[in-house]
Amino acid sequence: MENGMLDVGDGNHVYWEVRGNPDGKPAVVVHGGPGGGCANHSAREFDLERYRVVLFDQRNCGRSTPHASDPSTDLTHNTTQHLIADMERLRTHLGIEKWLLYGGSWGSTLILAYTEAHPERVSEIVIVGVTMSRRIEIDWLYHGVRRFFPAQWEAFRAGLPAADRDGDLVQGYARLLEHPDAAVREKAARDWCAWEDAVISQEPNGVPGAYSSRPGPDLVAMVRICAHYFSQGVFLEEGVLLANAHRLAGIPGVLIHGRLDISGPLYTPWELTQVWPDAELIVVDDAGHTGSDEMRATIRAALDRFAPANAGAGSG
Repeated sequence: MENGMLDVGDGNHVYWEVRGNPDGKPAVVVHGGPGGGCANHSAREFDLERYRVVLFDQRNCGRSTPHASDPSTDLTHNTTQHLIADMERLRTHLGIEKWLLYGGSWGSTLILAYTEAHPERVSEIVIVGVTMSRRIEIDWLYHGVRRFFPAQWEAFRAGLPAADRDGDLVQGYARLLEHPDAAVREKAARDWCAWEDAVISQEPNGVPGAYSSRPGPDLVAMVRICAHYFSQGVFLEEGVLLANAHRLAGIPGVLIHGRLDISGPLYTPWELTQVWPDAELIVVDDAGHTGSDEMRATIRAALDRFAPANAGAGSG
């Protein structure tokens, strides 16, 4: 395995590693969150005999520095545009001409934004749990889903100061995550993740505690970065990814989505396929946002479809 820290400017260093066949087809894993970090198992769906897989931790999370769990870490230079630039810098650093993009949840938003900015650098796309992180989608997750989990949402709302409970809850949590008192920040992060866990709690093949089980510093960093992004509409004009989907033309894509995904309803990937004719939508009936065995098999099949016939036949 090859790894390193890439200086991306503004005092930030992004952790990266490469697994698999050095001569294989280049692919990059774009993790969720934002701020979730790239887990060690993120390359497990790839045939590492045929792929050269790049993993990286987006700014201020995972093994990248400085870490967002430190309140002195300035997130001013952590936006979608910065992450797109980081991916381009990493691609150039590794000498890759074109790569397949794979990821899900927030990662799908970053994949689409990167591809629309640099379509000539993308060979194929495989996205799981598709979201474009529009304000309407963010509002659904943190306000609309209360229709299914009213008690848990009231607890989420009660985690805010009284003055913030009737406004934009994400904005309120973003302010709490910048509080000078560590105990306040940690409680806010726990309250946020308790809501996220509630939203996925009814998935029949999901992972209980998928959000709150993270180690303390990683949990605080993830929630701080999530609140930073979602309170700003992920630094994208509303609907811009759908409006610019014509830039995806000619790039083969597979969109894999769980029918039981409450946090990100199926309508979003369906909308995307209406304006991206080169994309295929595969609906997994027994999966929600956190997947299932069938979803993992579907992901592996999609990645195998784009793998070179022989090991070492990749380009880049």
